[in-house]
Amino acid sequence: MKALTWHGEEDVRVDDVPEPEIENPTDAVIDITATAICGSDLHLYDGYMPSMQEGDVLGHEPMGEVIEVGDEVETLEEGDRVVVPFTISCGSCWFCEHDLYSLCDNSNPNADVAREAMGHSPAGLFGYSHMLGGYAGGQAEQLRVPYADVGPIKVDSDLPDEQVLFLSDIFPTGYMGAENADIEEGDTVAVWGCGPVGQFAIQSARMLGADRVVAIDRVPERLEMAEDHGEAETIDYEAEDVYDRLMEMTGDRGPDGCIDAVGSEAHGLNGVSEGADRPYVLQEAIKCCRKGGTLSMPGVYIDTMDDVPVGPLMNKGLTVKTGQTHVQRYLDPLLERIEAGDIDPSFVVTHEEPLENGPDLYETFRDKDDDCIKVVLTP
Repeated sequence: MKALTWHGEEDVRVDDVPEPEIENPTDAVIDITATAICGSDLHLYDGYMPSMQEGDVLGHEPMGEVIEVGDEVETLEEGDRVVVPFTISCGSCWFCEHDLYSLCDNSNPNADVAREAMGHSPAGLFGYSHMLGGYAGGQAEQLRVPYADVGPIKVDSDLPDEQVLFLSDIFPTGYMGAENADIEEGDTVAVWGCGPVGQFAIQSARMLGADRVVAIDRVPERLEMAEDHGEAETIDYEAEDVYDRLMEMTGDRGPDGCIDAVGSEAHGLNGVSEGADRPYVLQEAIKCCRKGGTLSMPGVYIDTMDDVPVGPLMNKGLTVKTGQTHVQRYLDPLLERIEAGDIDPSFVVTHEEPLENGPDLYETFRDKDDDCIKVVLTP
């Protein structure tokens, strides 16, 4: 089958790879009908994620049709249309039983590698390094889905793929990012980064009762999308000082919640940036957030960084909430939102092309060329 594979920094190729097979009785295999390139895939493309191996199949935002199930799978059958979360979760460990699915104890076969780097191992992830399981990803024609009873959500309606695909990652990630900001009715929330996750964090902040949402970026089409679809007020950080503008907007108090939807590879002022984990967003969000406010970090970071202002963070009494998304927790309620017409997630799609065009689109997406905000690939 065809798949997008990693061969080093800025080297993604279309390769022929073996079709997946049932390896465990709790597995399923799906024919992929739509998949996407995620902003966190760019950390792999740019060579910052350790433990990648040449030939690894990329991608963690897939959906499709079930073509085979293991003997112990109870909730799925051949022909079901499903969206697959990027987090792989067993459903039975202490963390899964407490709805902390991205912290699953059992789904990372390389847990010792992750434990050495982090102290403990989070869940395995599709297409996201051998430290996090070495699982083949979903930018391919087919995908093996472990623990198939825990995660894939059936879509029984005739909604098009583009409206439900992002349940795999960026819609729940944006929603959890907003939820972690502890939003109360009437709050002002600032969102750094107007890429796909930032767009959903903006929409979700509105759903959770924010009175004002301020979107911060430097890319005109992203700021325009935040205004048009999220009713956000916007700040171009290259055109004006973010701190001064936020203080002016909030009567010098600062936003109640600040969401870092950028993570690793943040750009500094005038695009200055070096290394993977860059402190620019965290520095600014900590400075801007009101005393006693909350900093939410759905943006993915890789390792460590210097120059994070821990003193101001502590002295201002800020709460910090982070983490990979517990996708399974949000699937049913967010699908209900889509089916009710509360949100049409397809608004973020700017490019929809065949899987074979994936290598060029990685570069287009990374460089923000051609007004690219979100890429959907169709095998």
